[in-house]
Amino acid sequence: MSGLLGARTCPGPGEASDLKSPRGARFREPLTEARFQQLFGDAEQEPELLAESRLSLLCRLWRRRARACSGPGAWRLLLARLPPLRWLPHYRWRAWLLGDAVAGVTVGIVHVPQGMAFALLTSVPPVFGLYTSFFPVLIYTLLGTGRHLSTGTFAVLSLMTGSAVERLVPEPLGGNLSGIEREQLDAQRVGAAAAMAFGSGALMLGMFALQLGVLSTFLSEPVVKALTSGAALHVLVSQLPSLLGLPLPRQIGCFALFKTLAAVLTALPRSNPAELTISALSLALLVPVKELNVRFRDRLPTPIPGEIVMVLLASVLCFTSSLDTRYNVQIVGLLPGGFPRPLLPNLAELPRIVADSLPVALVTFAVSASLASIYADKYSYTIDSNQELLAHGVSNLISSLFSCFPNSATLATTSLLVDAGGNTQLAGLFSCAVVLSVLLWLGPFFYYLPKAVLACINISSMRQMFFQMQELPQLWRISRVDFAVWMVTWVAVVTLSVDLGLAVGVVFSMMTVVCRTQRWEKRRGKSRCGEARQWSAWGDFPARPGWESDPCFLPRVQCLALGLAEGTELYRPLRERHKLLQVPGLCILSYPTPLYFGTRGQFRRTLERHLGLREGGKETPKTDGPPDAVAEPIRVVVLDCSGITFADAAGAREVVQLSRRCRDAGIHLLLAQCNASVLGTLTQAGLLDRVTPEQLFVSVQDAAAHALERLESAGPKSCTVWV
Repeated sequence: MSGLLGARTCPGPGEASDLKSPRGARFREPLTEARFQQLFGDAEQEPELLAESRLSLLCRLWRRRARACSGPGAWRLLLARLPPLRWLPHYRWRAWLLGDAVAGVTVGIVHVPQGMAFALLTSVPPVFGLYTSFFPVLIYTLLGTGRHLSTGTFAVLSLMTGSAVERLVPEPLGGNLSGIEREQLDAQRVGAAAAMAFGSGALMLGMFALQLGVLSTFLSEPVVKALTSGAALHVLVSQLPSLLGLPLPRQIGCFALFKTLAAVLTALPRSNPAELTISALSLALLVPVKELNVRFRDRLPTPIPGEIVMVLLASVLCFTSSLDTRYNVQIVGLLPGGFPRPLLPNLAELPRIVADSLPVALVTFAVSASLASIYADKYSYTIDSNQELLAHGVSNLISSLFSCFPNSATLATTSLLVDAGGNTQLAGLFSCAVVLSVLLWLGPFFYYLPKAVLACINISSMRQMFFQMQELPQLWRISRVDFAVWMVTWVAVVTLSVDLGLAVGVVFSMMTVVCRTQRWEKRRGKSRCGEARQWSAWGDFPARPGWESDPCFLPRVQCLALGLAEGTELYRPLRERHKLLQVPGLCILSYPTPLYFGTRGQFRRTLERHLGLREGGKETPKTDGPPDAVAEPIRVVVLDCSGITFADAAGAREVVQLSRRCRDAGIHLLLAQCNASVLGTLTQAGLLDRVTPEQLFVSVQDAAAHALERLESAGPKSCTVWV
């Protein structure tokens, strides 16, 4: 193979080059605008060609719509909307079935006590938590794309729903209600919670109809983690009255956490010693068991079901000692068998709960999409954010007909599902089978279960959310802007409320992006304006009247494959109609935009398309050159990072993930022109664990020369191609 900057090339038929090679030429004349137009032609297209391209675009769109309305198009739509039709025919029954069965049964056992506990957090009777642990899981198994995602009751949503239910259906001031009055109050609260599930599901279906799944890219990881960590503190404080046996009303609105703490401290002398003892013993059992499950997850065949063991022990102790009658310990009571009658929520309540349903829908989508993306990246598959909107929207909408409250993916049970060996959505069916057995046959065994034990289960399930704060030192080293976003969101959630904290976090996160982007555009505009006036075009955009007078004008650019322009040292996009040098097996890509949480998805998809890194390895790399260009598997890729002016933690992890995937695919990755800030962020994110310092270059020219030496030494020689 001749060098890209060397002297010998193989021109195509009928082509001849009278320009010298850049390496052979010691001096070259300045490339003026007239010379540039002579070599590369006018940047503006002819009107006839422009009209022809528009006509061909309309024809392609018409043919695409026609294909979508055909039989194969309907089948593709069905495959997209029912994911089991895609993954079930390829299911590895011998390798995956046992893992899915064990994981599903384990998660189902945990769903039973957690569902009842989170129902009390929602201010509804415990049995409705079991309903919410059955119907949504079954529906998501049929519609969801997250293979390792576990759905059901979630503490954050239960807390938000419970606050709204307490405000919409407050308890009478007297507090002494008869049995009939208590049943009527519970029925009204169940109706309000189901109406919130109906409203949030309808909102998510509306977002799906508008194809707003792209909004998941703007829900950064620091915002989601700070939201769940702050909400965990709210859950802990809200359960203190149940732990101490204090019949205190729930505080709602802003500063509810501090109001609850003040009320608990004031009423502390009136706490129930029996319930306090039960809570202390329950926490003394649950916390060590969860720690053992985490530390010995690789040695244990399945995690120890500490929750169900605690539930059985407490129920037996309460029954044998008559704690409910002798010491006034609050118990769960009778769990109705079977399923509730399908009932449409009161639509007259919808206008009142729209303001509460919107943050519930956003939190559901934010947590579920983020959690699904984390495990999809970990296990190398893709999710469809719009399909996730459909799955969770339908799940909330249909389950609300069976008196369920809002649900979403859950952090604790998803981690438990993965640790227990779950592989696909089929594990959800085994989980539903466990909950179904409790609803049909095993419900009476939980009659004497103390509610203080459910409060302890609520608190112990927050362990993973609290431990997210351990990532703050690393986040400070990687990106201090992300650290600021995390802290602002967490303080807003703790001080105000969960929904207001989410709004503050999202707004602050977007403001940081706007500030950094505006500063980048101003700097790029000032540094490029002189060059732009000389070249009359920058990168790949056509000139517009009056653009020269705008010193901060910047084009909207995309990731482009580059080739060396003949007779120059400039790299031009391969899709242009210029004589450019392209080397088989070598791909030079330029990504001239900041790399942060809002662009990391586009960055990943673009490079997958260029390098052929799609799941399964069946796709061929995308070429921007002419159809007759030489097609050869990519062996070396040079990523020009000169346009990446800043990168956050999410973007840095995306580059590290790209380096791992390139190494697994046998592609040698080279990075060129990384500025000090970006390189420091990548280093803190662990880039040097994937690549060596020899793969980092100061310029694209040096990286291309190194790539050619590697290609020449690794394989047979081949000619470069002028396209």
